[in-house]
Amino acid sequence: MTTDQAPALESLLSVRGISKAFGHIQALTDVSLDIAPGEVLALLGDNGAGKSTLIKILSGLYATDSGEIRMRGVPQRFQSPADAKAAGIATVYQDLALVDTRDVAANLFLGREYTRGPFIDVKRNVAESRRVLEQLKLGHLPASGVPVGVMSGGQRQAVAVARTVVSGAELIIMDEPTAALGVSESAKVMALAHELRDSGCAVIIISHNLQQVWDFADRFAVLHLGRLAGVRRRSESTVEEIVQLIVYGAAGA
Repeated sequence: MTTDQAPALESLLSVRGISKAFGHIQALTDVSLDIAPGEVLALLGDNGAGKSTLIKILSGLYATDSGEIRMRGVPQRFQSPADAKAAGIATVYQDLALVDTRDVAANLFLGREYTRGPFIDVKRNVAESRRVLEQLKLGHLPASGVPVGVMSGGQRQAVAVARTVVSGAELIIMDEPTAALGVSESAKVMALAHELRDSGCAVIIISHNLQQVWDFADRFAVLHLGRLAGVRRRSESTVEEIVQLIVYGAAGA
């Protein structure tokens, strides 16, 4: 069975019958999807397929017209990104939203710094940053003293992802994380997704580049013209089959 979703009892996120229109434009129609803890799901589709709309719904930026979202079986109604974060969903967008003039520790704990009395406990923030970086096998990144603005694109992406771990997210959405990266740095970012998976997080990677994510995703969900064209396990599918779903939709399966 190659179209299987994650079993309901194991699902971290369960989406059922999501639809969204903008005026006369139907962006999503009856989309249902599951993702389990410890899984990397690649969300694929051509331009206009509905990837961004779905992710913005999961991130609390858009409200649904119909359908249901559950986290660990609990119905959710996101009115804002804060609601999605409170439910355990964190999204790393392409702009990363880092403060370039601050170091890694300051970025990881921005807005939730450890304090001692009225003062920021810089030593503890740096120590906790190093712990998170080591957990994600990013110990080569300096926790303090180097502004993130001088770091490479892959390093900055890693910092943005590490920030989601600090926030306690259970589901981490990475929006085109390798779009501006070379081959080597892209591979490092994909390896970071595996570190998140191995720590028990669920990861959704939005990508237009199937070749880059093929070796790293456990399953592929393909959107076509706002509908779910299919879900395939990598072990039970081929690149050619996924490409057919992207180009032709369910009719190409």
